[in-house]
Amino acid sequence: MKLDLGVLELGVATAATQIEGGDADTNWHRWAALPGRVKDGSTPARAADHWNRVGEDVALLREMGVRHYRMGLEWARIEPVRGVFDDAAIEHYRGELAALREAGITPLVTLHHFNNPGWLEERGAWTRPGTVPVFIDYVRHVVTRLGDLVDEWVTINEPNVYAIQGYVFGDWPPGEKRPGRAMRVMSHLAQAHIRAYQVIHALQPAAKVGVAHDLRVFDPGTALSPLDRAAAGVMEFLFQGAILDAMAHGRFHFPLTGSGRVGRGRFYDFTGINYYTRSWVRGVAQGVRPERPVNDLGWEIYAAGLTRLIRSVARKYPGPVYITESGTADGVDAFRSRYIYDHLAAVVRARSDVRRYYHWCFTDNWEWIEGEVARFGLVELDFETQERTIKESGRFYADMIAHGGVTNEAYLKWVLNSAAGSQ
Repeated sequence: MKLDLGVLELGVATAATQIEGGDADTNWHRWAALPGRVKDGSTPARAADHWNRVGEDVALLREMGVRHYRMGLEWARIEPVRGVFDDAAIEHYRGELAALREAGITPLVTLHHFNNPGWLEERGAWTRPGTVPVFIDYVRHVVTRLGDLVDEWVTINEPNVYAIQGYVFGDWPPGEKRPGRAMRVMSHLAQAHIRAYQVIHALQPAAKVGVAHDLRVFDPGTALSPLDRAAAGVMEFLFQGAILDAMAHGRFHFPLTGSGRVGRGRFYDFTGINYYTRSWVRGVAQGVRPERPVNDLGWEIYAAGLTRLIRSVARKYPGPVYITESGTADGVDAFRSRYIYDHLAAVVRARSDVRRYYHWCFTDNWEWIEGEVARFGLVELDFETQERTIKESGRFYADMIAHGGVTNEAYLKWVLNSAAGSQ
């Protein structure tokens, strides 16, 4: 079935720690070195070796017709010691950005994507209010040095996931289970975004700046159950509602704090949505609705949730929306094309001002505690040889970019027989 994307522009997304490889001293390199922290025992030291293969990857992006590329910076490379900035690292990123520009690809650059330098982690990272000005020093340096090549920025990726995984569940660094500390971390991240937004605009008045928020739908397990409905509402507020309002407008609702440290206003030029799944809430527990399709990680595939989220965000935070991540773990590329089609159709159905859709991920990558097993890429990666091969879903995506949507021929070739529907 033909699908016209109109003005929606398609891109791909990556993150520095997940693709670059190398021995940067980050919180994640340290975490992965601890026994049992990563499911397959791998570390980000190998990943996709992108640091050494920028030219190869830019050529592959150009081959696929990609015109929008979301990439991250490794803070630990740029500032390996507090207050000491590495010119060689900056020059490397300048070279990458220049290569992207030369290939006709517009970069959207993420400043913080779960990646703290080791020295910052040792000092308590985002549990400390003093980390906010430290982050601003880094932001100012980066924008000053790279601003002639970049004018679109994501300040922080998924602040809620960073805080909850690291400080509630303890599955991510630093491995704590202290919910109160998680709220403190989110508060500091919100303050950091607002100040970064102001600094970037002081340096680049015409820049586009936003946050990539991990958003999901929270549905009650039983629609008529007052307990399930109330629990779903509370979970939604604590997971995403409070942090959205704090970062967008400087409104800090309990349990977040910080209203006295930053002013009120509008602190976004676009709202970034990272969307993967929904939560089905029964009492105080959440899980996957029975008999629904799931991906390789057991996440429910629910494209209609993206329509719902876009409409909600557009109503509360008027302005452009970027789908800064959307993708699925599909090791054999059996249902990714169907997933992409259904989620793009969901964007179109929202009838909102959605400007960009960045597929996660460009290549298979190092997927945090899942290691090298979870496969999200449009491009298959052999971790041993580092050989890259465009998957059939990647060819489908390239075809959509070339035609501004899904042709009937593309639907018949890549979508119709794709394994799992998502409606």
